[in-house]
Amino acid sequence: MSITVSAAGFQTTVQDLGMHGYAQLGISPAGAADAYSLRCGNLLVGNQNTDAGLEMTLVGGQYRFNQDALIALTGSRFSAAIDGSGIPYFEALQVSKGQHLELGPTDEGARCYLSVRGGIDVPSALGSKSTSLMMQFGGYKGRTLQNGDKLKIGKPDSTLAPAEISIANVADRSVLRVIPSLQHDWFDSENWDLFINASYTVAQHSNRMGLRLEGPEISPAVQQEVVTEGLPLGALQVPGNGRPIISFVDHQTTGGYPKIANIIAADMWKVGQLKPGDKITFTLVSMAEAEKLYLEQESLFMRYQP
Repeated sequence: MSITVSAAGFQTTVQDLGMHGYAQLGISPAGAADAYSLRCGNLLVGNQNTDAGLEMTLVGGQYRFNQDALIALTGSRFSAAIDGSGIPYFEALQVSKGQHLELGPTDEGARCYLSVRGGIDVPSALGSKSTSLMMQFGGYKGRTLQNGDKLKIGKPDSTLAPAEISIANVADRSVLRVIPSLQHDWFDSENWDLFINASYTVAQHSNRMGLRLEGPEISPAVQQEVVTEGLPLGALQVPGNGRPIISFVDHQTTGGYPKIANIIAADMWKVGQLKPGDKITFTLVSMAEAEKLYLEQESLFMRYQP
């Protein structure tokens, strides 16, 4: 009951929703960069919300199924085929023993997810099956997958059935909604206007730890050092060069840069689909609107899972 990695992609890892509650120990949550898409995949194949799948970045790879399996591909669309025949995304598909799933380069965003009924079965670390590349533990041997790796498939939850619904990410990924962050009042109206109205480009040296942005430089009017403090997921830090950095799933747990804003929870999946060269803008929303958007997104999962 396994999947063999015939050809590893650029950066393929085992991920679930992450290892939360350990920031005080310096351990970031890791987990799926686009948790929304992974959860959709689990819904389509009848898994628990927290089951692990494969996260593929930019290039997918090739996988041989050593048993019959029910799978779903979600997230960004990579070229995808089973034994040479193209397959759809955001649908549950039956794969037979001995068949090969082939995923090429991305057609649009950064990451694609493979969900398998029963989930990817690897040992848990800190209550999660996610891979922490920064800490080099969890997932499959704490690393990206390599040719010849064999991944066990877990036992399906008999109380859950595949969801017979159609799901797709159609929202505009180029606009990220934000709320004010911890040092928002350190930035004057001129810098806020520049931040909100400017277009930024995701820099080449971006990764799961953080996305560096190129564009207009902003700076706090308050010239004061930040005492090192906890760093939230999705925080927009402003270092000395004035170019914002989005803290992401493998981020350090503390930081000393002022933070102008924080991406709302409902839009964090969009960050997981950004790749170098993508252009983004920010729009400011209220806390009440951010909460409403989050609950609207969560309603899909609450409807189909206990």
